[in-house]
Amino acid sequence: MKKITIAIDGFSSTGKSTIAKQLANHLGYIYVDSGAMYRAVTLFAMQNGYIGTDFFDKQTLINSLPYIKLHFHFNPEIGFAEMFLNQVNVEKEIRTIEVSNFVSKVAEVSEVRAKLVEQQQEMGNEKGIVMDGRDIGTVVFPDAELKIFMNASPETRARRRFDELQEKGQKVTFEEVLKNVEERDHIDTHRDDSPLRKAHDAIEIDNSLLTREEQFNVVLELVEKHTKFL
Repeated sequence: MKKITIAIDGFSSTGKSTIAKQLANHLGYIYVDSGAMYRAVTLFAMQNGYIGTDFFDKQTLINSLPYIKLHFHFNPEIGFAEMFLNQVNVEKEIRTIEVSNFVSKVAEVSEVRAKLVEQQQEMGNEKGIVMDGRDIGTVVFPDAELKIFMNASPETRARRRFDELQEKGQKVTFEEVLKNVEERDHIDTHRDDSPLRKAHDAIEIDNSLLTREEQFNVVLELVEKHTKFL
């Protein structure tokens, strides 16, 4: 069966990464979490004092981009690739609420997007890739054979994110997480460079009431339809 490119976009905490990992494992495809790349750049900015609650030194971050080295390394114990920033595994650090609070602001920076989009497109040169993010079907892979747009209510997404953070031992309130989800939605959909939007040929899936198994079956059926005649 000929391999294709699968682009999965959508709002934060819609389960994009979960379904992308499932698909990649099932199909034997490469999985790329583009959001992890933006989170890693955000962590770099935080670690170096370029961004905070009431400031953001964009130019210094832009000047530092040549010194930011990102790569994924597959971890067989967990079944997916983890994010490395300048040779250091930062998978745990980039998933915190603190990084979530700043990542959309960093992702607005055109120079950051240009650097990461270039890397992402190189990763997909050979097809057989599943990538999730905010602009995969519209900017990174506009010619992807299958484009999916994930959606769910802000409250549903905040509850999922809250439960996930609680399981990791992070002390946050549901209200704090919901505020973060709503703020990220606004920034992601209103930024000038590559705003979050559904590609004209993307298939939208509202998974508010779907289990992970039901969601996987729905998406796998779409994949089978798109590869049937290749």
